[in-house]
Amino acid sequence: MWLILFIVCLVLSGLTAFPLVHELRWAEDLLRSSASPVPEQFPALMEWITKVRTGLDQTDAKYPFVLYGTDWLAFAHLVIAVAFYGPYRDPVRNIWVIEFGMIACAGIIPLALICGPVRGIPFWWSVIDMSFGVFGVLPLLVARRMIKRLEALEGTPRPEPAPTAAPAG
Repeated sequence: MWLILFIVCLVLSGLTAFPLVHELRWAEDLLRSSASPVPEQFPALMEWITKVRTGLDQTDAKYPFVLYGTDWLAFAHLVIAVAFYGPYRDPVRNIWVIEFGMIACAGIIPLALICGPVRGIPFWWSVIDMSFGVFGVLPLLVARRMIKRLEALEGTPRPEPAPTAAPAG
């Protein structure tokens, strides 16, 4: 269940990276609607959404090939999601994928703290980005703990890598 949740979130995150220009227009329209308290309650958020939407619109109009990078970002999310099928199918043998995911979640924090200021991202938005690592690691921690229990119940240790042969001569 925890792996399925993680996989679904990765897939959704990937799929939403494809139509960024349209999503930002839709989000800005929704946030500016008369029913939304965002412009009055969170003016910095509204200003940031407008700035990002404007930047994406201008980039899409003048340099649409730049957005090809976000297509690759989307693709990477989908490919990583596929990798998590391994632990779903054979958890003990593929626990390394869970551990890889945990390392990736931890890596979000320094990435946001270093690259956010370099790219002019407001700190509060970097905190939102970092939350994906914090919330992402939670189902992986639960899954890892459950896999370790399963490993203990089965009494079969995780296979170790084969030793490499010493070079001849």
